[in-house]
Amino acid sequence: MTTMRAMVINRTGGAEELIAAEVPRPVRVNSEVLVRVVAAAINPIDAKTRAGRGVSGAIGEFPTVLGYDFSGVVTEASYESHPLQPGTEVFGMTSFPRSGGSYAEYVSVSTMSVTRKPAPLSHVEAAGVPLAALTAWGMVVDVARAHEGQRMLIHAAAGGVGHFAVQFARYFGATVIATGSTRNLGWLRELGADQIVDHATTRFEEAVQTVDAVIDLVGNIHDDTGTRSLGALRRGGLLVNAPTGSWPTLVPDAASAGVRATTYKVAPDGAALAVIARLLGSGDIRVHLDEVFDLADAAAAHLKLESGHTRGKIVLRVGEG
Repeated sequence: MTTMRAMVINRTGGAEELIAAEVPRPVRVNSEVLVRVVAAAINPIDAKTRAGRGVSGAIGEFPTVLGYDFSGVVTEASYESHPLQPGTEVFGMTSFPRSGGSYAEYVSVSTMSVTRKPAPLSHVEAAGVPLAALTAWGMVVDVARAHEGQRMLIHAAAGGVGHFAVQFARYFGATVIATGSTRNLGWLRELGADQIVDHATTRFEEAVQTVDAVIDLVGNIHDDTGTRSLGALRRGGLLVNAPTGSWPTLVPDAASAGVRATTYKVAPDGAALAVIARLLGSGDIRVHLDEVFDLADAAAAHLKLESGHTRGKIVLRVGEG
């Protein structure tokens, strides 16, 4: 077999640019494993890139296969005694656009980018984890260092990254204040938020006491959420921002307000994902799927994501498993 089924774009543009195609199957090299993809998730960066923003400037050639998250089964190991042998169920992240994306039947990825799938999770559930959970882990645990006694404000808490951020912050003992829409308030409390602010009816800076850290998954693209967050921080507090290009003046704005700030960029990290897998396996955290689409319906999945009302993750069903 030298080709595979995939959803590709031949140029950037609207969701209709996602079309089905037969493309060359990736060839495993060096320390990579070849994985048959059972499910793949979509993320905001996918939609931004498809539209001509995001990382579209680094796409080397068209057609190109989008996608970072996947869950599937190893079909070729990197070497004979490697722990991830053919038949092993794994999940992880691609290095798109430096490599092919996950909206396809196969991916070839570094063994450092994958780990064993948690046994209690289906492939569809596991596919919804990697990029969002690793982003949340990096922001909440590695950068903001969630701990007991800390007050942490999390924006867009019901989204893919946000719902993991709430759970990680709570797991490590922080007091969690989450912003979300009216329909998600009860659900966010179930995830572990101590205080929930309905952004449709309440200005969060008027309802929230001074916090130590802000996990900013919005930036300044809507209602000056980022700038308003600076006023909610204690002096010297920390704001961590993730959405690409959402706040170009972040660092100087924070310095003027007497607080610290940094952006965050996620990277494939099998070791960190293995820790997250144990928390998923034990039930200490969980992934929520908003909707599952077939691979051929990737365009509809992008439109759903871009509607801005997603709770948790949207996943593409790619193959059997």
